[in-house]
Amino acid sequence: MEAGRLLCLRQRQVLFLFLFGGVSLAGSGFGHYSVTEEAEKGSFVVNLAKDLGLEDWELVARGARVVSDDNKQYLLLNSQTGDLLTNEKLDREKLCGPTEPCVLHFQILMDNPFQIYKAELRVRDINDHSPVFRDKETVLKILENTAEGTTFQLERAQDSDGGLNGIQNYTINPNSFFHIKISYSDEDILYPELVLDRALDREKQPELSLTLTALDGGSPPRSGTTAIRIVVLDVNDNAPQFSQAIYKTRVPEDSPVGSFIAKVSAGDEDVGVNADISYSFFDASEDIRTTFHIDPFSGEIALRVMLDYELVKSYKINIQAMDGGGLSARCTVLVEVLDTNDNPPELIISSLSNNVAENSPETILAVFRIKDRDSGENGKTVCFIQDNLPFVLKPSVENFYTLVSESGLDRESQAEYNITITVTDLGTPRRHTQHNLTVRVADVNDNAPAFSQPAYTLRVRENNSPALHIGTVRATDADAGANAQLTYSLLPPSDPHLPLASLVAINPDTGQLFALRALDYEALRAFDFQVRAADRGAPALSSQARVRVLVADANDHAPVVLYPPQNASAPCPELLPRAAEPGYLLAKVVAVDGDAGQNAWLSYRLLQATEPGLFGVGAHSGEVRTARPLSERDAPRQRLLLLVRDHGEPPLSASVALHVLLVDGFSQPYLPPPEAPGRAPGAGADEPLTVSLVGALACVSALLVGSLLALGAGRLCRRGGAASAGGGSGPAEGGVAGQLLDVGGTGTLAHGYRYEVCLAGGSGTNEFKFLKPTLPNLPVQDTGRNIGENENFRNSLGFNVQ
Repeated sequence: MEAGRLLCLRQRQVLFLFLFGGVSLAGSGFGHYSVTEEAEKGSFVVNLAKDLGLEDWELVARGARVVSDDNKQYLLLNSQTGDLLTNEKLDREKLCGPTEPCVLHFQILMDNPFQIYKAELRVRDINDHSPVFRDKETVLKILENTAEGTTFQLERAQDSDGGLNGIQNYTINPNSFFHIKISYSDEDILYPELVLDRALDREKQPELSLTLTALDGGSPPRSGTTAIRIVVLDVNDNAPQFSQAIYKTRVPEDSPVGSFIAKVSAGDEDVGVNADISYSFFDASEDIRTTFHIDPFSGEIALRVMLDYELVKSYKINIQAMDGGGLSARCTVLVEVLDTNDNPPELIISSLSNNVAENSPETILAVFRIKDRDSGENGKTVCFIQDNLPFVLKPSVENFYTLVSESGLDRESQAEYNITITVTDLGTPRRHTQHNLTVRVADVNDNAPAFSQPAYTLRVRENNSPALHIGTVRATDADAGANAQLTYSLLPPSDPHLPLASLVAINPDTGQLFALRALDYEALRAFDFQVRAADRGAPALSSQARVRVLVADANDHAPVVLYPPQNASAPCPELLPRAAEPGYLLAKVVAVDGDAGQNAWLSYRLLQATEPGLFGVGAHSGEVRTARPLSERDAPRQRLLLLVRDHGEPPLSASVALHVLLVDGFSQPYLPPPEAPGRAPGAGADEPLTVSLVGALACVSALLVGSLLALGAGRLCRRGGAASAGGGSGPAEGGVAGQLLDVGGTGTLAHGYRYEVCLAGGSGTNEFKFLKPTLPNLPVQDTGRNIGENENFRNSLGFNVQ
């Protein structure tokens, strides 16, 4: 399973290389620069802009930056001037040790377009270290019969400097027995050798003291010294012999401290003290002495510390075997350090951007380098991210990778991505490193506001208080920040006659709608307008919604009686023949109400009447009809008080008085003469007739009174009880004597009209005349319907129209 995954990852890497291999990501040049060690911080190295053939402004515009291999910022780029400067004092010995030349590799990264320039900085050595011998004194035991010309190798001095500043020569103080000879190793390292010039004589001079001086090639030169004490021994004719001159061994770097490395063995043909052999390091560096330990008696070499293949890949250990007589032999142990997969891969971020705008094209978000300090398969790495992400890894040069976003990111779908970059090596066991990145998708104003509904219907009762909150429109925006902050406004109405600015206002922040003044249902029953919601993006986006305001009716109009008219100076009485049968239509009360619906439903009641039980009124029609036959006892003048009431909450009402004149017939009705200041034309001709009629009427009245007195006290008592039920008796308004009685009833009249009806007098032929209907001021659209209903109503009255 793991092998299949690695194969898949390798295939992905190969695919990336084929896809993007044609893109130029690296510069064509390779810069070689140098600086002297211990130079002050900020020392000038090179003008990078000129060296790369760029203008100074290009370095700033393209975000040029310096990245070193070990992720340490040794150099600093001044983007304004293009100068490459040192960021700290550089110590060649700390950076490279004995390695010469000392070279630091780094890269210059630039964006837009993305490029990598490889470069190296050579740190020039200065003679800031003197040669140092490890031991202040070296003791040599030499047999007195040693032949002239015999050489004795001495331990060399150590100098941290390199090149010409390293050790160039060795000298010894003048003497008559020895001189110094310089020899070179395979690595061109100088070794001092002591050469015997003449034979020694232990009996004459058992010890000699010499001073060895090491000189470097600096200017001025530096030196170091050590003392050499030579002990002249008696004859020891057999020197130790190692079983082999070179020992080779291989040691894994993860071997624990104390692990056995190798064992050297030497033999001596002498006997006694001259055959006692001891082992020790010869000309060993401090690094070897701190890393390894040799048993002086057994010759076994063991580890003092853990090895690190990435620091030192091999060791060369010189071993010396010395017998008790002072003779010695030397061998070499070559230790090869085996690499183990003990270092996880390293991911070094060179540049990082955590934000990318939605709908943007492909964008480089991160530039990073993969490094594994192991070697071979242990140092080979693969790099990948999670699947199903709108991001890809593109390999570049020198183990550089770029994390690139795909085009068409949508913040509204996903505003943030957590990306895990995983680097795995191919060693055994495999080691991996993960680096987590959080990429935020920046919002772009690509969503217009959306209302919660395309149209709103609001209802408000008329006669509302000003600044009344009548409703709220709401819109949302899928964007964020200023792109989602909404402002509401009213659009100009499509009807130029609609005074929208004086009717409603909107809160630009909340979308709340307010009525600016009291609305009148009778003047404006409904109106429409458009509301716009705009965001604060750049450019701003907006949307619209339709709002319809319905004005609800309130019962703010009392019924208005059209007939009988109430504004005449003298009321026109209704004529009622005494021969009328029960149910005779006397009159029709016509009323209207400016409200609508239930507030305009009217009902009629008879509140008071001169003669109780004589009349009745239709609760819904307003028709006044006789309830019983008329009798001689009924007063000739009757007054009715009617109530018209609507069905609003609370209900409103109006009252109207109806005057009735009882006549014997329509041919010669009695009409009161007009109250004119002068005599009308023709009045003299009518006086005898009028006097005769009055006289006849007086006689008839006298007879009638006499007959009534004969009826008896019982009938009078019964009539008195009826008068008490009617609310008492007394003179009626307008000079009509009689009794008034409350009569209740309810009803609804759907249509009401006003008619002017009166009697014309002043001629010998009094006649009933019906005048044209007088219509109320109703809306224009209802005029035709009302006129038609008026004709029906007029015909239903049974009047003859002259």
